[in-house]
Amino acid sequence: MNLMSSAAQTYDPAQIMGGLYGDGIIGLKGAFAREWVEGLREDIEILFAEAQQVPGGALPRGPQRFYVEVPPERIRDFVDIATHPWFVAVCEAVLGPEYKIVEVGFDIPFPGAADQPWHRDFFVPEATTKGRRLNSLAFNITAVDTIPEMGPFEVAPGTQWDQFEGCSKGMFPPKDLWPRYVERAVQKMPQMGDISARSALTIHRGTANRSNQARPVLVVGVDAADATNAQHHDLQVTRPYLDALPAQVRDHLIYREVDTLETVVQHHTIEGLLEPAY
Repeated sequence: MNLMSSAAQTYDPAQIMGGLYGDGIIGLKGAFAREWVEGLREDIEILFAEAQQVPGGALPRGPQRFYVEVPPERIRDFVDIATHPWFVAVCEAVLGPEYKIVEVGFDIPFPGAADQPWHRDFFVPEATTKGRRLNSLAFNITAVDTIPEMGPFEVAPGTQWDQFEGCSKGMFPPKDLWPRYVERAVQKMPQMGDISARSALTIHRGTANRSNQARPVLVVGVDAADATNAQHHDLQVTRPYLDALPAQVRDHLIYREVDTLETVVQHHTIEGLLEPAY
């Protein structure tokens, strides 16, 4: 029995898994139209302004850099993301047919954002340390055309398997290991319409934004059936929105049903990102 959806069969599972188990990051150019991305950027700007009015709504991730978690229905075209054949193919290939969308949010480094310390986004689960398996992914969609001065995302390919001592939950490698990541570092320059998928365990950092523009990026977090990252998030939906969703999306959400959407008060503070990287 073939458990992959017909849409997902458009893409080669071997190439998907090879990229994510190898480099730890893959991408698809031109997945969405530029006009579509302009709508996404408008949504992000509105949501960021709202989040700033609520304590815990916009969490700092370093100087002039913030992360905001949002309900999916506040992203006008969220269904387009969750049903995109490449998104579905990647989720099914790496996480299995029972994958769950557990997080929707965005990261914004504003002008003046500094280099972050090298890090991963959360602790390494036993599925990875002992089972040698990836059980979560982060999808990113840039809302602007990235240029070098904006402080591009920088990743050290293949480091999702690294294990090191001396820091809480294996998230921040000791500084004597930083030369390894500097040597491997690749700066990503996505353009409007591109989408990427990565293991959030792959060592990475945001770099300094020396431009006069913000660089907003949408984030969609997805878990395998056995992962527990949903515990750190609060994915809210209203009943009318839930009823209107196609089953392909609704069946893959972990959510809290609410009568009225609230600004998400976040709990996944990454203290190490508030320290200077030097």
